[in-house]
Amino acid sequence: MPPKVQQKSKEQKMAAAMAGGKGKKKKWSKGKSRDKVDNKVLMSKEQFERLHKEVPKMKLITVSAVVEKLKVSGGLARRALRQLAVEGKIRPVLLSRAQQIYTRQIGEVDDAPAAAAPAAAAEGE
Repeated sequence: MPPKVQQKSKEQKMAAAMAGGKGKKKKWSKGKSRDKVDNKVLMSKEQFERLHKEVPKMKLITVSAVVEKLKVSGGLARRALRQLAVEGKIRPVLLSRAQQIYTRQIGEVDDAPAAAAPAAAAEGE
């Protein structure tokens, strides 16, 4: 058996406990804060021209892409995309309640099914 270690007296234990103490109280971290974006709710003439010039050339057109590019609010971007679709400058791919996805208009609207028909006929031969 190993030799017995001399135990501390109650006074020594008490003094050690008091000396250790908690020190300073823990501070809560502030957390990460995002910068508040200041998107416009009305389009300027320059933004309107950029909308009609740049957006129809994008391959993938979403509300969030237009918000980032033009620095406008989401509601304004949704309306602008709807207007571009009505004008025929962009074509809807997926229109759901949560997400609207558009793509650029390539040729006429009626060309897409017509182009697929000869390709299908060629495969059948």
